[in-house]
Amino acid sequence: MANDETAAAQGNGAAPQQAQMKMNVLAQFIRDLSFENILAQKGASGEVQPDVQVQVQLDAKKRAQPNQYEVLMKLKVDSKSKENGEQLFLLEMDYVGVFNIENVPDEQMHPFLLIECPRMIFPFVRRIVSDVTRDGGFPPLNLETIDFVSLYRNELLRRQASQQAATAPAADA
Repeated sequence: MANDETAAAQGNGAAPQQAQMKMNVLAQFIRDLSFENILAQKGASGEVQPDVQVQVQLDAKKRAQPNQYEVLMKLKVDSKSKENGEQLFLLEMDYVGVFNIENVPDEQMHPFLLIECPRMIFPFVRRIVSDVTRDGGFPPLNLETIDFVSLYRNELLRRQASQQAATAPAADA
């Protein structure tokens, strides 16, 4: 009887219900991690005021298993002294999240993978960066929250600009 009611509801102009989106984090891990304490290698010590630059790159790919995706967050943290510009430390990390994602429309999958999935793994990345910088002899670096929507939009604009530059006719010399 429930099927008859559903069919009747769809027949009277009501839109059919979409299946609910589902996402599970299956695994997350550090693929590569490098921390160089350049200040200690030079034998310097004392208090320094760091200028920290953070670069984030994201990538995603489908895995062999159905509905499984791998999202890679590449993080580069470069710290230089505000006083003299000398490098203090360099941290590079590749962090991967493996996700099971169901019922996301194909046209929404790319932004979902590069916005929502990084949001899920970012707190763990932040904790690792904090621990590594502290264990490396510096105050713990607590990364600011990353706006993955802006990061995604900026990457789309960058790709569009590079495609337009590649297809633009060459100027006569």
